[in-house]
Amino acid sequence: MEKILSRNFDEKEPLDLSGFRDKGGYASLNKILGRPRNELIQEVKDSGLRGCGGAGFPTGVKWSFLAKDAPHPIYLVINLDESEPGSCKDREILYRDPHTIIEGVIASGYVLGADKAFVFVRGEYRIGAEKLEKAVNEARDAGYLGKNILGSGYSLDIDVHLSAGRYICGEETALLNALEGRRGNPRSKPPFPIVSGLWGKPTIVNNVETVSHVPYILTKGPEWFKGQGVNGGAGTHIYQVSGCVKNPGTFELPMGVTARELIFEHAGGMLEGRELVAFQPGGTSTPLMLPEHLDIPLTWDGPSTVGSRLGTGGLIVMDDSICPIDFLINVVTFYAMESCGFCTPCRDGLPYLVHVLKKFEEGTATSKDFDLVSELCDTIYPSTHCAHAPGAVMPVQGAIQQFKHIFEEHIQMKHCKYKGGL
Repeated sequence: MEKILSRNFDEKEPLDLSGFRDKGGYASLNKILGRPRNELIQEVKDSGLRGCGGAGFPTGVKWSFLAKDAPHPIYLVINLDESEPGSCKDREILYRDPHTIIEGVIASGYVLGADKAFVFVRGEYRIGAEKLEKAVNEARDAGYLGKNILGSGYSLDIDVHLSAGRYICGEETALLNALEGRRGNPRSKPPFPIVSGLWGKPTIVNNVETVSHVPYILTKGPEWFKGQGVNGGAGTHIYQVSGCVKNPGTFELPMGVTARELIFEHAGGMLEGRELVAFQPGGTSTPLMLPEHLDIPLTWDGPSTVGSRLGTGGLIVMDDSICPIDFLINVVTFYAMESCGFCTPCRDGLPYLVHVLKKFEEGTATSKDFDLVSELCDTIYPSTHCAHAPGAVMPVQGAIQQFKHIFEEHIQMKHCKYKGGL
């Protein structure tokens, strides 16, 4: 496998423009600018590239939804509001190689015919945003941004926008509201942003890792990109591993590696004397997977065969020192705190779910509370305005089946046996 996004991560400091060009940076633009756009979109489709922010929707298909006669200005918005606990891959590109982002934005912007691009950066990544802003200025001074890029007749500029800092601003329509200076609440869909997005204009929202792949797909070809994956995956992906492992970190690997390889080879395996109990494959909103799922390929479709999702590819590992119910309380508490408050099932339902789950940890739960947990999840999941609350309850819904015996132990013992674990 050829490293693509992390090829410059070994540098002590992010490469400046000169250093980036010495490593082949921006060379793709001379090959891309001027080519027919429909041809380029087809190559992105053929590559199998899918949205790396968690949804996994085919990127080329999404781009083809942009009407050929779409009114201008057309906006390209890059989602770098990476707030999902356990997910930190986009931060790595931002802090360690910001010019890679800019090259990807220019290539993607040209394919889409975008007039203006915005990179929406998580509020906590302020230093990274400053690095990106510096790189944007370097690229603009060198003629890679602005009017008539490299004499191609194509013009594009990039604004770097630092989020005020809310998890929900990572949802694409809430992000657009935030960019417009309004409260970051999700919008109703339809209309979808590609028809009516930022300030009512056609807008394509993509994750930063997604667009960073584009220059390499369009210069090396879709077959080359697909060949970087394994087990049915296409390309590479920056996976992250956190939790109870010896060497947590980020690893660019072929799309389709297994969790076994990630956890036990790249992340060094479990802590001494501990056993794997479960893991979330892509951040805290993804349902838990169990040790018997270790050999399932971590592709966009692999985890779904056992009721989970790849999400961001940020594995969170849980060992036998952690109470699964306590783990779920932490997960749901986070989403309850980050609810935008727009709809009742999310605003009031999630805190109540936390309340009921805590009864198991406190030793006051009964079998009726176990049924209530299930009923609450089934009520909240289909009843909310956006995917925020469903993402919070999906891990609980899975755990009700996977760890029913743990819930029953808490009821019978009237306390949590894990207290005082690690």
